[in-house]
Amino acid sequence: MRVKWMVAGAIALAFFSSSASAGPISVQYPEGASRGFLVLRDLNGKALASGEERQTVKGSRVISRLTFRFRDGSLDDETTVFTQRANFQLISDHHIQRGPSYPHSLDMTVDAVAGTVTMRSEDGDKQKIETTHMDLPSDLSNGLLLTILKNLRSGQEKTEVSMIVPSSKPRVVKVAISPEEEERCFIAGSGFRAERYLVKIELGGLTKVAAAVMDKTPADAHVWRIEGEPPTTLRTEAQLYENGPIWRIETAAPSWERTSQSAQKTSLPK
Repeated sequence: MRVKWMVAGAIALAFFSSSASAGPISVQYPEGASRGFLVLRDLNGKALASGEERQTVKGSRVISRLTFRFRDGSLDDETTVFTQRANFQLISDHHIQRGPSYPHSLDMTVDAVAGTVTMRSEDGDKQKIETTHMDLPSDLSNGLLLTILKNLRSGQEKTEVSMIVPSSKPRVVKVAISPEEEERCFIAGSGFRAERYLVKIELGGLTKVAAAVMDKTPADAHVWRIEGEPPTTLRTEAQLYENGPIWRIETAAPSWERTSQSAQKTSLPK
């Protein structure tokens, strides 16, 4: 997702269809206050960024902020506001991407209540602001995909939701989520059953042909969900920007600074 697409990318995304949505996702596991830490790596295992997710609840609204700070100084910062009564309902999503890791900067705000998408970019020394009024679907899921995936019923074959992507103008696309294969993972020696999910932007007709010809077909994303009550997502492999590499996001394990004083304090009594 980008503010200033390369010409080919803008044309490719301009062909994306705004298909009818499948409807909002019902709440199985309500979200609450939480804080977690993540690591973003390339597929060779090299750490590129440290991540943090903070989530708070204010009245009927949940505010979730996910940030990645890259070693090269780049930033990925997304704040999502939603409600969770019977269904998950997006209120707003503000997504920023900038720095050397991103070929093109992004500053996009989706206001699902007002039905607007605002793009901010730099034009020389001036800031350029463009607001587009849109008929946004009720299942709009910017910033909510992992929350939605956690709330899918086990064995559910396919779920479709909508997302906004920017091109020369913002577009609504359909995203399909479906289970692929069950795998076994281990945490501190304990085994868990994990389901691998396929997350795919669905292109049809001329859209699919145009994207293939221009080599702009979005890569599939994969998410691993540990089954149980409640389920939780453990790993994501996806592109974070158009035509970008596939990066892996996982829960981070802490490391401790070791000093003689701290070692003495934490040693067990004899």
